[in-house]
Amino acid sequence: MSFVPAYLKLSPDELRDKVRNAEEILKECVLCPRHCRVDRTSGELGFCRTKNKPFVASWGPHFGEERPLVGRFGSGTIFFSYCNLGCIFCQNWTISHLGEGSEMSFEKLAKLMLSLQQTGCHNINLVTPTHQIPMILRSVAIAVNMGLNIPIVYNCGGYESVESLKILDGVIDIYMPDFKYSNPEMALKYSKAKDYPEAAKTAIKEMHGQVGDLIIDERGVALRGLLIRHLILPEGAAGTGEVVRFIAEEISRNTYLNIMDQYRPCCEAFEHPPLDKRITKKEYKEAVEMAINAGLKRIDGVTIWK
Repeated sequence: MSFVPAYLKLSPDELRDKVRNAEEILKECVLCPRHCRVDRTSGELGFCRTKNKPFVASWGPHFGEERPLVGRFGSGTIFFSYCNLGCIFCQNWTISHLGEGSEMSFEKLAKLMLSLQQTGCHNINLVTPTHQIPMILRSVAIAVNMGLNIPIVYNCGGYESVESLKILDGVIDIYMPDFKYSNPEMALKYSKAKDYPEAAKTAIKEMHGQVGDLIIDERGVALRGLLIRHLILPEGAAGTGEVVRFIAEEISRNTYLNIMDQYRPCCEAFEHPPLDKRITKKEYKEAVEMAINAGLKRIDGVTIWK
C-alpha cells in the first residue's frame, strides 16, 4: 500500500476547521510561547513582526538537509521570513532578523508547494513556520484541491505552543524541531527566550505523541515521524548532555537525531564569547559520545556498532 500523507486523511470540513481555529488566534496572537497578544489581522506586530499573509523569503529543492529528507530529488524547502526566536548567531540573519522576502497570496504559496512536488521533491519542507501557521494551513487547504500529495515537514526552532501544535495534528507528517539549549540562561542570552528549554521539551513530547519515531521507506526517504536537530555550541553552551538525556529518557531511544557540527560565528555572536569561535573536533566527538552513552541509536551520519 502506498503512503498517504496525514492531511489527505482529513475531511474538507476538518481541514477548514483547523484553518479557522488557527486564524482566530491571530486576533490576539498566542501562536508561540511569547504570547504577544497583538491583533495581527489589523496590522499590529508582535515579536515576529509578521501580519496575517504568507511572508516568504525563498523556495526550491534543497540537497543540504538530512539524508532522509533529501533522498534523490531533494527536499522542497520554503523559507518563511522573520522568526519567533532572536538567535544572535542565526546563519539566516537577513531572513530571520531583517525580513528578507515578501508577502504573497495564499494561492501563490499553494502553487509553490505544487511546483516543488512537480519537480520531484520528496516533501514540502516548511522552514521557520511557527509564526505563520494559519497562513500555511490555508495554503495547504488550497494545495490539496490542486493535487498536493507528499509529506509536509514542520522545520522549526523548537519554541512552540502545544495549543498550536494540536491544531497541526493530522496535517504534519514530519516534525523537525531544533532543541537548541537545556539551560534557560543561555536561551535568554542567545535567543531572547528564557523559557525555551521547557517550551521545547513540552513541544517535542507533543510532536512525538502525534507522529512517533521517524519512519523511513526502502528508498531511504522519510515518510512520517520526529527528527530532532541539536547544534553544538562552543564550550558546552548548548547543554548537550541534558538535551540527549531528555530525548533518550523522555521521548524515545529510537529518535532520529542530527547532532550538527556546522556552528560558525556570525552576526552578533562575535560580541558574545564563547560564541565568537567555532567548535572543535573534540567538542563534536564528545557530543556524539554523550548521545550514544545516553542510549540514542539513530544519529545522522554516525554508524553505531553494537
